[in-house]
Amino acid sequence: MRKRLICVLMTTLLLAGCGGGGGNKAEELALSIRGEYLAMESCAVQASVTADYGQRVYEYEMAVSVNGEETVLTLSAPETVAGLTARLTGEENLLEFDGVSVETGPLDGDGLTPVSAVPALLEAARSGYITACGLEGEGTVLRVDCGDPTGSPGSGAEYALWFDISTRALTRGEISVDGFRVILCEFSQFTM
Repeated sequence: MRKRLICVLMTTLLLAGCGGGGGNKAEELALSIRGEYLAMESCAVQASVTADYGQRVYEYEMAVSVNGEETVLTLSAPETVAGLTARLTGEENLLEFDGVSVETGPLDGDGLTPVSAVPALLEAARSGYITACGLEGEGTVLRVDCGDPTGSPGSGAEYALWFDISTRALTRGEISVDGFRVILCEFSQFTM
């Protein structure tokens, strides 16, 4: 009986976390999109990534291909790193070019890097704890915010995701750490 009560309370809290314009429609849409992303086995997308380290900001453009557990990112900008490929499988993250591997610096204590940002946003879309959701852009875009269910707003890692309602494509994602946006990703040509 106690487990059932906890499950009902957690479901109520999850759904109550979705607010803003659109109310119930936004909640249903967020859960529907989550189901589609959970079932997704592969996708491809073009991404523009801005990584803000506080005193330095880097901008990248890349093609991203996800197939099961493997994510391959191929940088196209800036020109100095064009052709650099990152291959991510589970816990292993390698940046390789012509047989040489290099490491990018972390943006937080958990090892978030510009290379791991896209997989982190996709994981938030699949299983992040929804803290709020609402319709934007005259009802054409769904914003879903995810964070730690036990944390307080503005602390730890928080994710903001924007989905095109008609295509279900992830169009934008932000990762904030302790209230400071460290990653901004803008997506185009998203295919599942």
